[in-house]
Amino acid sequence: MNKFKSGFITIIGRPNVGKSTLLNNIIGEKMAIMSSKPQTTRNTIRCVHTTEDYQMVFIDTPGMHKPKNKLGDYMVDVATSTLKEVDVVLFLVDEPGKMGPGDQYIVNILKDLKTKKILVINKVDKMSQEELLGKIDELKEYHFDEIVPISAIDGKNVDTLLNLVYKYIPEGPQYFPEDTITEQPEKIIVAEFVREKALQFLKDEVPHGIAVEVMSMKERKNGELYDIEVNIYCERKSHKGIIIGKEGKMLKKIGTRARQDIENLLGCKVNLQLWVKIRPDWRDKDFDLRDLGYRK
Repeated sequence: MNKFKSGFITIIGRPNVGKSTLLNNIIGEKMAIMSSKPQTTRNTIRCVHTTEDYQMVFIDTPGMHKPKNKLGDYMVDVATSTLKEVDVVLFLVDEPGKMGPGDQYIVNILKDLKTKKILVINKVDKMSQEELLGKIDELKEYHFDEIVPISAIDGKNVDTLLNLVYKYIPEGPQYFPEDTITEQPEKIIVAEFVREKALQFLKDEVPHGIAVEVMSMKERKNGELYDIEVNIYCERKSHKGIIIGKEGKMLKKIGTRARQDIENLLGCKVNLQLWVKIRPDWRDKDFDLRDLGYRK
């Protein structure tokens, strides 16, 4: 009989390579938000995958990028700080052809790291067989412990990836109860669901200046309804108008779609109230960053 194994695995890569999609596929539920816009993930997200043979704690990190403000500095620090604290690093790439400067920057960070490293080529559903083989051949020179092609969106080869991770994690205890899928507080997940919808529906210049804070979550006595109040912060008065939209239609759209995910999370009906407030230049103010939960 195999001895039980447990370990911590971080998922890193450039913005928008599919880290959150992979995490959600592994866990089997939506825990990390997804968007076509880069730098969607701002904090580490820890999710737990448990079977009879192992418990894997996956850490989704912000995408590696060149910071443009203090929030960006925080995000890169968060991503890099996990590397020496885990048993396995999954480095996601997603484009055929030569590695770009963003990928090369991450490779340089990883090259002296003693932690086991698996190179994961994502989005193979969008590559031809020739492109994939060329990518694998080109990446062999970077001396990863394993290279595995996957499609996070449809689950192709994700089981193969988990088998490789299992090979490298140590024997150890079960850190979390077997029904645990995340250690994120519900308030944090609710705030992220609202921010995800803002990312999906708003113009390019607005979403990255948005922060979301859950002000209250109150369960009614019958346990069948939550009252939730959420503040959406933006940096400019003009952005506030865009978020609210004509006759409040954009804010209603964000709230309606976010409420669906929140109800799935909580398993009950939700009365969601959204408020939009201006917080000038919060991404470059230490106090605002700490106040909104971006603490190193």
